[in-house]
Amino acid sequence: MKPLMLQGHERAITQIKYNREGDLLFSCAKDHKPNVWYSLNGERLGTFNGHAGAVWCLDVDWTTTKFMSGSGDMSVRLWDVESGTSVACIPCRSSARTVGFSYSGNQAAYSTDRAMGHICELFVIDTRNPDTSLNDGGSIMRIPVSHSKITAMHWGTLDETIITGHENGQITLWDLRTGREINSVHDHTGSINDLQMSKDGTMFVASSKDTTAKLFDSDSLMCLKTYKTERPVNSAAISPLLEHVVLGGGQDAMEVTTTSTRQGKFDSRFFHLIYEEEFARVKGHFGPINSLAFHPEGKSYATGGEDGYVRIQVFDSSYYEYIFE
Repeated sequence: MKPLMLQGHERAITQIKYNREGDLLFSCAKDHKPNVWYSLNGERLGTFNGHAGAVWCLDVDWTTTKFMSGSGDMSVRLWDVESGTSVACIPCRSSARTVGFSYSGNQAAYSTDRAMGHICELFVIDTRNPDTSLNDGGSIMRIPVSHSKITAMHWGTLDETIITGHENGQITLWDLRTGREINSVHDHTGSINDLQMSKDGTMFVASSKDTTAKLFDSDSLMCLKTYKTERPVNSAAISPLLEHVVLGGGQDAMEVTTTSTRQGKFDSRFFHLIYEEEFARVKGHFGPINSLAFHPEGKSYATGGEDGYVRIQVFDSSYYEYIFE
């Protein structure tokens, strides 16, 4: 399979995400400017200009009308996708580490880092009519998280819960009606780097620095499967089409210069969802893979790396014919 190479960022990619139809791919990096691309041919559609620091996270709502990004410049911005203009800029006390629209798109959540004497906090805001009133930081709910900072976040089922992954390896389920913790598990021993849902929302895969990715039940947080590697896993995604999980990662950026590409192991690795067996690897990046995303139809997937490139891999017909024995 011949990949599409998307070159538009000057620094390491931090997160990539498809919209619901899969025709657009959104990417953000440490270079202040989130981009949007056509996923079919890799053409850059536009840039969202406004941030003054590294952009750590992004999300797009299901109608592809609103776009959200969180940055190290201590702000969360809401954008109009069509025009690329900033609708609201929400000030934070520290870097915004995670953002996410609810399934309905009526609400959004974001979390801030524990830094400069401020604790980590989780905020929920109303995004139905975003305007400059959000610039005052008015949130529906504010949940202080004192034990360990949030490093990954995803909305749970029916927009009633939020699942968060923490720096100490803990995964927590929050009830949004009361703002209280419902359940928490500590199956990972390293920092959680990414959380991604299955297509039906009943399961999610968590990626961790402890060199594993684990499959969890969305409601009970029970660990169902474990996918083991020998390097930190930065991102993992579940195929919406087949029973496959793809993992991406590599060594920390600090150690990359002292090892060759072959030793760095910067490949995407495919595991069977149920049998936990690795059956394929795809090379390409010159540094760790920081973010992974499956196309909503499952016929291609995208990776964003420390090298600043986004690669879209379209599967050959042999991928669908392969039978796992």
